[in-house]
Amino acid sequence: MATFQASLRTLSTSGVGLAELVASVNRYACSNSMGGGRFTTAFFAEVDPATGDVAYINAGHNVPILRKKLGAVERLEAGGIPIGIFTESPYQVGTTRLEAGDWLVIFTDGVVEAENAKYDEYGEPALIRLVDRESGAAPAELLRSLLADLDRHVGNTPQHDDITCLLLKRS
Repeated sequence: MATFQASLRTLSTSGVGLAELVASVNRYACSNSMGGGRFTTAFFAEVDPATGDVAYINAGHNVPILRKKLGAVERLEAGGIPIGIFTESPYQVGTTRLEAGDWLVIFTDGVVEAENAKYDEYGEPALIRLVDRESGAAPAELLRSLLADLDRHVGNTPQHDDITCLLLKRS
């Protein structure tokens, strides 16, 4: 992960577009991936704060959720396979737009696969219901609500994966 982050940090300052950035990160990762045995899922995005235009590439990551102000859900699926598997892997750039009141929810599998003592996963439907219920909140408030809801769901059950969520709301 440190190598991935370092290469991303270095390449992101080169001024190339999103597609070339991801292709370059992938080529570098493949040169250190032990024949594709070490790979990374990632979600890359560029957001224009003036217009809300979003260009993105989903490299095998959990599909982020764009929850529109009026409740519709858009899945940000365009992209390709995880970084580090195949040197010449093609990556498709997807586009969308964040309007005022829209939420972009990017999360790791540890969020939706968090299990309780009965081995029931938290799941994407619960995540979407929470975002619907708390759509008027600020990002920090929604994150607190999500973590509290996850805690209620898992109770004292130890988790075996990271629980990471990035929330972006356009005002």
